[in-house]
Amino acid sequence: MQKSVVLTITGTDRTGLVESLAKLIADSRGSWMESRMCSLGGKFAGILRILVPEPGEETLIRSIENLKSEGLSVVIYPDRTLKETASQHTRTVSLSLVGQHRPGIIYQISSALAHQKVNVQELETECTSAPMSGEMIFRASVTLEIPDTCRMSELRRELEEIGSELMVDISFSES
Repeated sequence: MQKSVVLTITGTDRTGLVESLAKLIADSRGSWMESRMCSLGGKFAGILRILVPEPGEETLIRSIENLKSEGLSVVIYPDRTLKETASQHTRTVSLSLVGQHRPGIIYQISSALAHQKVNVQELETECTSAPMSGEMIFRASVTLEIPDTCRMSELRRELEEIGSELMVDISFSES
């Protein structure tokens, strides 16, 4: 029987960090199923989901816990039951946002999404300097899980109002 393990790992970024983690997983005959990892400001942060044969689960968990001695922060979430992550009563939509950077953009957008019971599956943001003016441009790419009970027209209207107020362009595309 396969067991699902989700873990988060953070710490100072270094060469070979992902390789060390991958070796621990391979040594326990685990499968690296999905992950999101990045380095920001010299720090590493990652979240990943592993499938491991039941006899290797405790060994894998102990091995990953040992990474703490290397100055990493590790949180392990063993999941005793494998279940589908996506509900049958939702649809996935991508949202893109581009505009002049200002405080509170993510707060206002996420408040509107929460109000409509929309779940943020993935969020990626960046600030860059505009080529001609040098102004800070804010970009966000968001993957949303929208319940069938959400009225898409109402969600669009609410987000477009926020976009007008903040002077940012917001666009949707169904996955």
